[in-house]
Amino acid sequence: MTEPLTATAMDIARTARIASSKLARLEAQRRTDALNQLAAELEKHASDILQANQTDCQIAAPLVEQGILSAALFKRLKLDEQKLKSVIDGVRQVAALPDPLGSIDLARELDDGLELYRIACPIGVILVIFEARPDALPQIASLLIRSGNAGLLKGGREAKNSNEAMFACIETALETCEFPPGAYKLVPGRHEVSELLKNDKFIDLVIPRGSSELVRQIQESTKIPVLGHAEGICHLYVDEFADLGMALDLAIDAKTSYPAACNSVETLLVHSAMAPSFLPVVVKAYEKAGVEVRIDAADAKKFGIKSFEPTCESDWSTEYSDLIISIKTVDSLAEAIEHINEYGSGHTDAIVTDAKGSYEIFSTEVNSAGVYWNASTRFADGFRYGFGAEVGISTGKLHPRGPVGIDGITTYKYKLVGKGHVVSNYSGAGARTFTHRNLSAD
Repeated sequence: MTEPLTATAMDIARTARIASSKLARLEAQRRTDALNQLAAELEKHASDILQANQTDCQIAAPLVEQGILSAALFKRLKLDEQKLKSVIDGVRQVAALPDPLGSIDLARELDDGLELYRIACPIGVILVIFEARPDALPQIASLLIRSGNAGLLKGGREAKNSNEAMFACIETALETCEFPPGAYKLVPGRHEVSELLKNDKFIDLVIPRGSSELVRQIQESTKIPVLGHAEGICHLYVDEFADLGMALDLAIDAKTSYPAACNSVETLLVHSAMAPSFLPVVVKAYEKAGVEVRIDAADAKKFGIKSFEPTCESDWSTEYSDLIISIKTVDSLAEAIEHINEYGSGHTDAIVTDAKGSYEIFSTEVNSAGVYWNASTRFADGFRYGFGAEVGISTGKLHPRGPVGIDGITTYKYKLVGKGHVVSNYSGAGARTFTHRNLSAD
């Protein structure tokens, strides 16, 4: 098990900063070997990890009954053999990804013997704070290792035993592959997190992964750049040209396959032309799946819906993370887009339609990181995108956006190679002229 941190937060961050410089110089094969070793350690200690998770769940169960811990968080806390296998597969998938460091996406001659290169490199030290989900720890660590970033990792106290069991596997893998000490630490408590959030000198980025309350709290508590999303308010719009069988399948999958996920749909928008034939069917399917339906009382009466809760204004901006769906009828594609842009969180929104033109308008005008055509919002996930895993979801409009994989936690630097060139030679009488000739990036 990892030992509790005894050093001050400043010492932890400083050590990670020093280690990050060494990480940036590690050859790609060493990072690949560490990830494969991590996968092997997780497999080797699978029973210990699952036992630790069972202990966490036993401790958490009474908290759910007392209303201290939500049912959604408790569901995220649970780890079984299949979920752990998926995590291990993800680590190996990250190991197999092309090395993100050292690639050159710009090579330019400024003048004879003066050459400019833009080269991919790690961000540095990243503090990741995540709630409940113990499977997030190896996913996040694998991306940090692959991208050459140092990482300070704070999991939810609900998953304390699970996190410690998995971090022990991470430590063993890194020690085996001779990684610099202090590059990765499991942060034990909230006090240390509070201190680390003040440390913008040594920490380059904070990624909170959890509830909207957590993300907002982090954003308001630090000067360090924060990458994250406050809510996952996703929409599914059934267009007037939708295939209703497909729409039903997508509406059920996007809500019921994992309602606690941030990519679960929270609001179903239905074109009024489709409502008479679609709404009674989808509501009946939701009732069968145990989903609480919230809909305008007038619409419920109009379409013969008996079991429902009337919607209110706050429903449109609520992330339920539970078996609850809000339904609204709209009279046009434009109205659906307006509703999504007003109430959505910029996460993922989907349209069901056979009309390509409707999708093109939807995809252009909806201001979200993911805009889907005839596909469930549940596909918004780093593993499903082929990233191996994700450190989180970003709903901002700057890089990165959507599921954040390796590309989202690397940056670049400009390297200029000259032969004694000085700027004064390029101004005044007889000034030299820049060539600005693109070179091969090889």
